[in-house]
Amino acid sequence: MLELYSYYRSTASYRVRIALELKKISYLYTSVSKLRKGEPEFTAEYRKINPQKLVPTLIDGKAIITQSLAIIEYLEERYPQPPLLPIDTLARAYTRQIALLIGCDIHPLSIMRVRKYLTSPIGLNHADKMNWYHHWLEQGLNALENILVNSKFCGSFCHGDEPTIADVFLIPQVYNAERFKYSLDPYPTIRKIHKSCICHPAFIAAQPHLQPDASEYSIEDEY
Repeated sequence: MLELYSYYRSTASYRVRIALELKKISYLYTSVSKLRKGEPEFTAEYRKINPQKLVPTLIDGKAIITQSLAIIEYLEERYPQPPLLPIDTLARAYTRQIALLIGCDIHPLSIMRVRKYLTSPIGLNHADKMNWYHHWLEQGLNALENILVNSKFCGSFCHGDEPTIADVFLIPQVYNAERFKYSLDPYPTIRKIHKSCICHPAFIAAQPHLQPDASEYSIEDEY
């Protein structure tokens, strides 16, 4: 059985959980809560598995795969049904474009280690830190809404009427936006797609609050 090292609020882990659920792949969920809490023994052991000490990490037999996009592409190739990439070449580029816009241009600027660095050693207060987060989220979501509105591929989901890798990346980012009280009112297309996704069983099962380690933290943690 596959093993996924995950953390319930990690949007990168959330992506992989959605992909696993969409493909109906059974897996063992292993929390890195001890890493988050700074327990040295777990940290030392986990560093041997993932030198970055980040999540997600997928274990498949003796294979160790890190980085959410690499993991999802691996799952797509090994378990091709149902597909997360369209058949059409241009449509595949379009869905990858959305995934990369989120995974490379929005997400890295707002992850926990960046937020912590903004607070210490840089010394920003909470309001300034949230302004940073909202600024880059606005830049990215404005562009994404424009792409979706003007795409011939956009339907109930980012592409047509079935979820793809684009939705796998979008929904965790929307979760993060809502968590940090960023208004999605300016993005009707993103909101429409989000509504389609959150009714889908795979997206429901992957939700952060339903993960085994969610109960270990309070709602105030890690802001």
